[in-house]
Amino acid sequence: MIKAILTDIEGTTSSLDYVKSVMFPYSKEKLEDFLRLHWEEETVQKVIKGLEEKLKREVDLKVAVQTLGEWIEKDLKEPLLKEIQGHIWEEGFLKGELRGHLYEDAYVCLKNWKERGYKIYVYSSGSVKAQRLFFGHTEYGDITNLFDGFFDTSVGGKKEKDSYKKIAQLVGLPPKSFLFLSDVEEELDASRSAGMNTVLVSRNGFPIASKHPTVKNFFEVEPLLS
Repeated sequence: MIKAILTDIEGTTSSLDYVKSVMFPYSKEKLEDFLRLHWEEETVQKVIKGLEEKLKREVDLKVAVQTLGEWIEKDLKEPLLKEIQGHIWEEGFLKGELRGHLYEDAYVCLKNWKERGYKIYVYSSGSVKAQRLFFGHTEYGDITNLFDGFFDTSVGGKKEKDSYKKIAQLVGLPPKSFLFLSDVEEELDASRSAGMNTVLVSRNGFPIASKHPTVKNFFEVEPLLS
């Protein structure tokens, strides 16, 4: 019996294009100014120390901007990058320069599922901070109250079975009680191997073949909950 819904963000609840074409370029555009303004602050210095350990060299402003900028271009799932992007996006959301995109069907269904007693969680490569900001500033307003928890890659990679086992353990429910929604086949493979139920959300049309039940939107998830 499904008791909890675990959902990805990009390509699932929200447009992949919005994140790629709006949020990523915004973080790259603001990167140098943000680092310069906040260089001495603890949150930034913690990231810089992490960069120095990773690169095995001293990191100044120029090196930090170049390295993090390249990581943004490559869309690397680096926790250090996600931390800085989270802070940059926070300023953007608070200034009203950014607003989280949400598909209407995702909003309607998440709200409905919450009202019916399902536990709803988010698992994304973006930091928990960025997730809260994203869902706290949507065209539907602040919808963070719809979620019972947020997870990022601090629990492990999204294509690793143990990450999903850890999420289930932290939530306090067996994996078989979860339904995981994602647009990435490999993530679904990992979660299914951990014992979760899975649904591939293919908003641009069905793939030729998938091992997972496939839907075009969240409305089509409904029959899979029973």
